[in-house]
Amino acid sequence: MLYTFAANLVKLILSLFGRLNVHQKENIPKGENGYIIACTHTGWVDILWLGVSMLPTKIHYMAKKELFKSGWLKWLMEHLNAFPVDRENPGPSTIKVPRKLIASGNVVGIFPSGTRTSEEVPLKRGAVTIAAHSKAPILPVAYTGPNNFTDLFKRVKPHIIYGEPIYLPSDMPKKEGMEVMMVQLNTALSHLQKQLKEK
Repeated sequence: MLYTFAANLVKLILSLFGRLNVHQKENIPKGENGYIIACTHTGWVDILWLGVSMLPTKIHYMAKKELFKSGWLKWLMEHLNAFPVDRENPGPSTIKVPRKLIASGNVVGIFPSGTRTSEEVPLKRGAVTIAAHSKAPILPVAYTGPNNFTDLFKRVKPHIIYGEPIYLPSDMPKKEGMEVMMVQLNTALSHLQKQLKEK
């Protein structure tokens, strides 16, 4: 309930700074099966616009455990469908929670670079590992636009583009298939970012 209210409030506020342009939304998987969204990450604004672009579908975000330390912030994060992850010492629960969510038909959002940067960062294995164990596709997504308050007030136009879902190859061992997925995900995100630069 809070998620939908907050997402629509965010949509209203962000729209004051410019309308979101969404491209290739037809690539979003249909049906009731869960999947993973792997999105580029350059600032806090992309998290908000990604959530808005997926409405009415809710995204369950992986978030660093530090955000769950204080009482009110922990309450807020949990009600916004976020769950904690120890990025320094990832354990079995790092995969267990998202697997359970995906098995229930939910969408899990991951920012593979693991950090807010405009530079190309080697993708972390999290998205691929979860996808392989959940037998779920990864939906690559790229974002360009405002990254902070300064960009918002400059009315930098936001764009989100969806790529085609990436599946674990069924004709090879899981370990090899995961390596293939890593390459495909890296390539897809780079290609999507280039597409946005041309728009």
